[in-house]
Amino acid sequence: MTAPAPPASSHTSPFASLHSRNFRLYWSGETGAITGSQLQMAAVAWQVYALTHSPIALGVMGLFRVVPIIIFSLIGGVVADSVNRRLLLLTTNGTMVMLTVILAVLTLTGAVNIWFVYVLTGLEAAALAFDTPARQALVPSMVTAERLPNALSLMSTSSQLGAVVGPTLAGLVIAAYSVGAAYVVSAIGTIPVLAALLLIRPPKVVGEAPKISLGAALEGLHFVWNTPIIMSLMALDFIATFFGSATALLPIFAKTILRVGPEGYGVLYAAPAAGAIIAGVLMAFFAGRIHRKGLLIIGAICAYAVCTALFGASRIFALSLLALAGVGFSDTVSMILRQTIRQLVTPDALRGRMTSVNMIFFMGGPQLGEVEAGVVARVFGTPFSVISGGIAALLCAAAIASTARHLRDYRG
Repeated sequence: MTAPAPPASSHTSPFASLHSRNFRLYWSGETGAITGSQLQMAAVAWQVYALTHSPIALGVMGLFRVVPIIIFSLIGGVVADSVNRRLLLLTTNGTMVMLTVILAVLTLTGAVNIWFVYVLTGLEAAALAFDTPARQALVPSMVTAERLPNALSLMSTSSQLGAVVGPTLAGLVIAAYSVGAAYVVSAIGTIPVLAALLLIRPPKVVGEAPKISLGAALEGLHFVWNTPIIMSLMALDFIATFFGSATALLPIFAKTILRVGPEGYGVLYAAPAAGAIIAGVLMAFFAGRIHRKGLLIIGAICAYAVCTALFGASRIFALSLLALAGVGFSDTVSMILRQTIRQLVTPDALRGRMTSVNMIFFMGGPQLGEVEAGVVARVFGTPFSVISGGIAALLCAAAIASTARHLRDYRG
């Protein structure tokens, strides 16, 4: 049972989905949690490079993030469809904050080494494999279908606001105190979402809850495989983020190419999120009115690839920030529309499993892309790695889009 239907004109408001108490609480809590998470990701990348001075070591971080997701995501989707999603999110968020505290203690006491960072990152990724399907499946149950594009736009804006504040704060805290202090701040940021999860009372899942089994996981795979528009969206997502992933190399750009130090690194890391916030705000107004969603997704992914290549070629700090903001803007437009289409074509009882399959694509792409970017940077240089990745993403996205007529013609 979803929220009561809104007044006839309320869905045109950029804040229409906040009329739902459950969504309003959850949206508020997620802002703090994402701020802490983004702060931690920036701090981990800085710490790994400080410990190793190796682009490959930065790329290996992607392996430790993606392998647990590949291993656990399918079962995570089944669990998200089988148990109380709110209680599952309380468990996963509690686990992740505990891992952050351990990393903070190891760093502040000087006991940390690169393998501790890798292992704790892998454990957090395993928790995320259960968290993400539950989180994405929970949102559509808190708002009506007509308010879903608006809710996803606000979630994106909140997420990207955290992604601006988090890395910027990471740079400031690292410069003023230490990486360990940044981890402490990250752990504190998780408290709001835990409080929100304790307060919300989302409706029960519509449809019969599956038993946790291989058959239930295969049912999710079967649904995705036999829904061509979801397969096209996942393929585009994977290809674009695999070749267009430049985030792992930002410490190198900050230290040796642009020479802007930890403060500049925090700003660079936050630039895509700044562009994403602008996109999220615009989409909150207009997402529900866009008819040619498929064409806009294709155009946004092409813009993402072009901006990635431009960032790799830039030697001017301001131009680099502009290019990264363009990356964030175009990626967010595409992401909001992709999420809207996937959630609307998926039955409520399958949403966790659909998301778990999609996780392999939208999280596996950038994480494996970090490995690819690190290896290419080591062999051919960091700028070449990013420029060639942007060009490859553009060519592959164009090739997939040319064969996906159902996506090009999609109007919702």
